Amino acid sequence: MGYQSIKKWPEGERPRERLLKYGAHNLSEAQLLAIILRTGGGGKSAIDLAIEILNSFGDLKGIENASLGEFSSFKGMGKAKVAQLKAAFELGKRMLEEPNEKGPVFSSGQDVYLYYNRRFKNLKKEVFRCAMLDAKNRIFKDCRISEGTLTNSLIHPREAFRDAIKESAASVVFVHNHPSGDTSPSREDILITERLVNVGEIVGIKVLDHVIIGDEKYTSMMEKGYIKN
Repeated sequence: MGYQSIKKWPEGERPRERLLKYGAHNLSEAQLLAIILRTGGGGKSAIDLAIEILNSFGDLKGIENASLGEFSSFKGMGKAKVAQLKAAFELGKRMLEEPNEKGPVFSSGQDVYLYYNRRFKNLKKEVFRCAMLDAKNRIFKDCRISEGTLTNSLIHPREAFRDAIKESAASVVFVHNHPSGDTSPSREDILITERLVNVGEIVGIKVLDHVIIGDEKYTSMMEKGYIKN
């Protein structure tokens, strides 16, 4: 069967038209990718190109983590299309980082893990975040404190508590990831936790926990006894 442009498909079968008529949730991953790519290449339609990319990288995570050079073997995948894909993935990631207006109550390390696990998936560097909680321990805002290898000098108390003070948070939970997957607290993790707890007592914002997220597991510094509540 020869190549046929998506423009020649019956209108009801075209990915963009199906999305507008039935909603994005009713489209396959290949169809959604085809809409972002818009056109194919090398005698293939956008949907054919999308299927080829999915088959090559295995899944969406593989596509997200792929470098520019890894797309060079696909005909029709120039820098502009790679940029479109990267932008789409980044928008999705940022949406996940935005807490809901009425976030969950953090009553345990597991609550924190369940809320943040997806936000930290596949990150290749350490990211340190602060969850701001109201008087009922419900998260109402979240901010990124730092990015990179975690050191005592990198996490400055002024930066760590700046937004929490500004937003009048009743308490905070600090969260960071270990890209290695091992959530065992390092000496730096323990020292940073102690420092932040002490500063929290000074500024009047209680540090409820510091949770380390790894490969489908977590470590709660409160549950390990490093934070006394």
